[in-house]
Amino acid sequence: MTQVLTPPASPTPDTPHGVATSRSLFDKEILSQALRDSFKKFDPRVQVRNPVMFVVLVGSFITLLEAIAHPSTFSWSITIWLVLTVMFANFAEAMAEGRGKAQADTLRKMRSETEARRLLPDGREELVPAANLTKGDTVVCEAGDVIPSDGEIIEGIASVDESAITGESAPVIRESGGDRSAVTGGTKVLSDRIVVRITAERGQTFIDRMINLVEGANRQKTPNEIALTILLSVLTIVFIPVVVTLQPFAAFAGTTVSVVVLVSLLVCLIPTTIGALLSAIGIAGMDRLVQRNVLAMSGRAVEAAGDVQVLLLDKTGTITLGNRMAANFFPVAGHNEQEVADVAQLASLADETPEGRSIVVLAKENFGIRERQLDPSHVFVPFTATTRMSGLDMDSRQIRKGAAESVKRWVLEQGGTVPDDLDAIVERVARAGSTPLTVTDGPHIVGVVELKDVVKQGIKVKFEEMRKMGIRTVMITGDNPLTAAAIAQEAGVDDFLAEATPEAKMALIKQEQEGGRLVAMTGDGTNDAPALAQADVGVAMNTGTTAAKEAGNMVDLDSNPTKLIDIVEIGKQLLITRGSLTTFSIANDIAKYFAIIPALFAIKYHQLGALNIMRLHSPESAVLSAVIFNALVIIALIPLALRGVKFRAANSSAILRRNVWIYGVGGVAVPFIFIKLIDLVLVALHAY
Repeated sequence: MTQVLTPPASPTPDTPHGVATSRSLFDKEILSQALRDSFKKFDPRVQVRNPVMFVVLVGSFITLLEAIAHPSTFSWSITIWLVLTVMFANFAEAMAEGRGKAQADTLRKMRSETEARRLLPDGREELVPAANLTKGDTVVCEAGDVIPSDGEIIEGIASVDESAITGESAPVIRESGGDRSAVTGGTKVLSDRIVVRITAERGQTFIDRMINLVEGANRQKTPNEIALTILLSVLTIVFIPVVVTLQPFAAFAGTTVSVVVLVSLLVCLIPTTIGALLSAIGIAGMDRLVQRNVLAMSGRAVEAAGDVQVLLLDKTGTITLGNRMAANFFPVAGHNEQEVADVAQLASLADETPEGRSIVVLAKENFGIRERQLDPSHVFVPFTATTRMSGLDMDSRQIRKGAAESVKRWVLEQGGTVPDDLDAIVERVARAGSTPLTVTDGPHIVGVVELKDVVKQGIKVKFEEMRKMGIRTVMITGDNPLTAAAIAQEAGVDDFLAEATPEAKMALIKQEQEGGRLVAMTGDGTNDAPALAQADVGVAMNTGTTAAKEAGNMVDLDSNPTKLIDIVEIGKQLLITRGSLTTFSIANDIAKYFAIIPALFAIKYHQLGALNIMRLHSPESAVLSAVIFNALVIIALIPLALRGVKFRAANSSAILRRNVWIYGVGGVAVPFIFIKLIDLVLVALHAY
């Protein structure tokens, strides 16, 4: 039921912590839930989605029947360890899923408890549950209210706390009109009053999508993952007839091989390690993005990030700090730098823009010129698009700073002259990619202030790392080609697109894709939506418009354009982790082959004794040792699957070499060592 309100008041729940709050790898709550889910996942309908583990489950059922029909310590031991193998695989997947489900709890609570003040046609308000809002409804939010659903501000301006979504405590400004009008359900209004038009259908809000995403409920296998699943299935299918034919071969040789041993051999030879961890690796990749406050709309987007070959990066805020800062004072007409700094600082004392404040600071740092107090009689002249100047009228002095042509025109109107060396200095500053501000004291031009785009510290090293990985970086800017070229050179990007328009961005993305390359880009405005939709990885800023967020396949909750580089690294880490553990799993088979086959047939065929390099105690202990190792290695690798293989910037050949040496050679050596150790323990315990 709805309730009509007379005084507009609305109880609001406390804002919960951000969804990306990191949990420890083995959080007790997640651990206990994962253990319970491990048993639920024994359902054959769940296991059939993973062909490798389904074969292990069927094999454990066969050995169980054999153990019941012909009881023995060996058959029961094998059965127990095969069941544990399936359970450990279930546990790995449940752990990955549990981390996402735990992060969704606060979101679900927030969605269910929030109430909205919906506007009626007659101007009154009614209190309704947020879940009852539909697209097109208008709601009122004041200081202390939780915004009930996704929408656009149609009236007012407010400071909004988005920590419930981003985990960041700093408030942001949201206002009607422009690219800062979008608001997200679950965020909290800190000041003022706004009217919001709901833009989300019921059950399709940003919070609903976040809940589904972080829980992994909508996670579908990516093409690469599907291809790997097919490969594992083929390897499994190939080994089935190989193992089955051992029975007639053994009979021909005058010996017997039990069904339990054949099942054990099959389980050990098929790639159970990667089969058990494959799903967990994919889920964990999305979870790592959530921990960085990035929501991927699908696992395909995460994987595509790992294969990206071209990065399109906005200059402002990504490559540069976002505001041009004063860098140098250049005198003209016989003046000196200190005179330029003094006049420029006076012109900037009342200028609250970042550029104006930087001039005041630079004058103080370079020449010790301290800020002076403005007298009430002093008049600040603000910048306008018409005059393209700002300044200060003090006593009889008229001080101005601004674009060279505008200042020159103003000086000539005042009866002054333009110094001969001014144009050369202005041109030199512009060619360096900076903005020249001409400074004049009345009709006398004293010099030029250079405003420079400050390239972020360390960004050049990042681009060099991208280059090592075969990724081409392209800077996108609205600057003229001359300025863009200078900044691109300083930042170390591979290319740039100057005077960029939405059409130019789209054309560039299509051109790169036609060459077979995957493209990633960031954006926040409605004009970025077409390019975000066209890009293989489109990262929309959470502060951006609804159109931008709907067009991209990822949303950066922190609205940090530099995050694109981190996203690519996480994507590559996902692919590297999957490749590393696949290599390790397949390499394991070599060691297990040497453990089991010689032990089975060396008694009949003494020539095979040369292959029994581990010198295992008996055929039974060899088989059981291999099965135990096969199960325990899954548990041992769960932290690596969830955290991911450590990322290092390198090209494909270097990554392949590293995989072969660490996970290939290691995958062969580790089983040899531990299967032998397990065999020694079994003998010491007088099990065999």
